[in-house]
Amino acid sequence: MAKNDKKKRNWRDKYRVTVINDTTFEEVWKVRLTQYNAFLLITFLFIFITGATTSLIAFTNLREFIPGYPDVTMRRNILMSAIHLDSLDRELALRDKYFANLNAIISGNQPVEIYALQDTTKNYKAINFNTSPEDSALRARVENEERYNLTLGPSSSESVSSLAGMHFFPPVKGIISGRYDVRIKHFGTDIVTKPKAFVSSALDGTVIFTGWTMETGFVIEVQHPNNIVSVYKHNASLLKETGDMVRAGETISVVGDSGELYTSGPHLHFEIWYKGSPLDPEKHILF
Repeated sequence: MAKNDKKKRNWRDKYRVTVINDTTFEEVWKVRLTQYNAFLLITFLFIFITGATTSLIAFTNLREFIPGYPDVTMRRNILMSAIHLDSLDRELALRDKYFANLNAIISGNQPVEIYALQDTTKNYKAINFNTSPEDSALRARVENEERYNLTLGPSSSESVSSLAGMHFFPPVKGIISGRYDVRIKHFGTDIVTKPKAFVSSALDGTVIFTGWTMETGFVIEVQHPNNIVSVYKHNASLLKETGDMVRAGETISVVGDSGELYTSGPHLHFEIWYKGSPLDPEKHILF
């Protein structure tokens, strides 16, 4: 019993660590600790150092100095290789299905269906497609509102033979950093402007594409009358969706520097396509 009490007293005994000036013998610094407090302090310091080291490695570029850890270029190459491999697998699957169907046709058998077969458990002939009064009223209202919209309905003969009489609204105002050059396959104009500036539609039209690509970031494309398409790339965010109708000068996106391969800072890459051929935007718009 006395032995256990002695162990407890030794564990709880206080110890003093003192720093004394060797010349004046003045007590400069001191601290009183027990074995229990010293253990807690050492444990806390170990956890703090471990957490700080882990945070530095996880959230900073110091991890790239670790042997065997890939740098930015290597990770980008790995990602591009994975995308290409996925596309190659899809193409190989389509090729194998094509050859299987061709072999079945030559052998006189029924080819394998690419698309899912119709559900035979349901009676599709019994479905009634009669329009309701509400549907008819909605159709009449939409047709009345859009009867003067040139982007709807079947395409008619072009109203102009050239683009000389058309007025394009500048998508942004800024400094041109990259000019149109077909030789290097640069089919548009790069305009540097202030970050988060709004991008406007060059003409009236309908949004036909909104999406993101690794090369050009957030992209939005607008179909205009007379077979004209305008393209806006490297946006920070898109404010319209596919199918939305826009007017000339209406805001459709925000300037940014999205994309990993063809951007070096906030700017807008703007393209004009006429009948499937690219045009030099600087010949039609004053930025």
